[in-house]
Amino acid sequence: MSNKLTKGKSIAIIGGGPGGLILARLLQMKGVMVKVYERDLDKNVRQQGATLDLHNESGLKALQDAGLMEEFIKNYRPNADLLRIVDRKGNILTDQHTILKDDTITFGHAHFRPEIDRGPLRTILIDSLSPETIIWNCQFVNMEPSGDGWQISFKNGNTVFADIVIGADGANSKIRPYMTEIKPFYSGITVIEGLIHDSAEKAPDIHALVKEGKVFAFGNDQSIILSSKGDGSTAFYFGFKAAECWTKTCGLDFTDREQLLSWFKEEYSDWGGIWDGMITSAENLFIPRPQYCMPFDQNWKAGANITMLGDAAHLMPPYAGEGVNMAMLDALELSQCLVNEDFDDLQTAIAFYEKQMRTRAAEVAMITMDSTAMLHSDEAIPFMTGVLS
Repeated sequence: MSNKLTKGKSIAIIGGGPGGLILARLLQMKGVMVKVYERDLDKNVRQQGATLDLHNESGLKALQDAGLMEEFIKNYRPNADLLRIVDRKGNILTDQHTILKDDTITFGHAHFRPEIDRGPLRTILIDSLSPETIIWNCQFVNMEPSGDGWQISFKNGNTVFADIVIGADGANSKIRPYMTEIKPFYSGITVIEGLIHDSAEKAPDIHALVKEGKVFAFGNDQSIILSSKGDGSTAFYFGFKAAECWTKTCGLDFTDREQLLSWFKEEYSDWGGIWDGMITSAENLFIPRPQYCMPFDQNWKAGANITMLGDAAHLMPPYAGEGVNMAMLDALELSQCLVNEDFDDLQTAIAFYEKQMRTRAAEVAMITMDSTAMLHSDEAIPFMTGVLS
């Protein structure tokens, strides 16, 4: 079933996120030899972060082609996509729970971007792969050209050979420098991430506000985003303008709840008291994340046996909800190119994929940066309420 471009060739995907896993699935469906090398110790590592909203034209399209929509429908969370827009005092301004009727919230509906927790999505993708496709506890260290392929070394001391390497290793990709020296630029926004376990009991006011969906709160050029998870927890993110070096110079210990609460009370002093409950009820670990974006005009010469997808290729802030969707669409388009016998060789196939990927990513990145700026401005609430109206 393999084709002339990949016949007899081994592919190493570095990174086992949604993009890397669905690429492996799509390639295996075409008979391609592929392994996924993932730094996590095993598949039981808990998945952090908010839920993922998948879009018809990208994430859901990739799942459809991978034959996984039935499993997705079994595991997605109805109504988790419903959004409330609130002001900094917690007053609800727009509520999709009331403006959208149950009978309109279906696949294909304009407002519908079905949500799924990261853990269940990862399980669906892992279970779709042939046994032993994923090699766990493989943190990439470096690689060197070896014949027509690559010799790859991992932190655990193992080395492997692959004819083709695909970087699906996220924002801090170790594969990207083998392809280009282009680096991301700072967006001007830093995010602090936290998680409240059993939020119904520990933070009932916050839990009721989220109502098993999402909350976007804006004010004073700042944002707070809350997202419910299927295990009863609530993830949250503070977004604010800061210098690029802020996380190193602020003096905060992000494992110290009291320090962070004092900082929050000062920096978000004009916000209502309801928000303090996020910090007092959360796990005693908060993750600062300066937000970066790749240049819109990035370009590089295609290699004959290496490429990348997702954040490794086109990192951008999360304020348009496109990250995982772009990665999954990358995977779909790359898989199609790698088995397309209309291309004379792999380098031509990779070049075609990368050109269309960069063009698409640049358009989305510009929209994302505009959205990032808008959501941290005086126009955030009018903008969002207008989008949802």
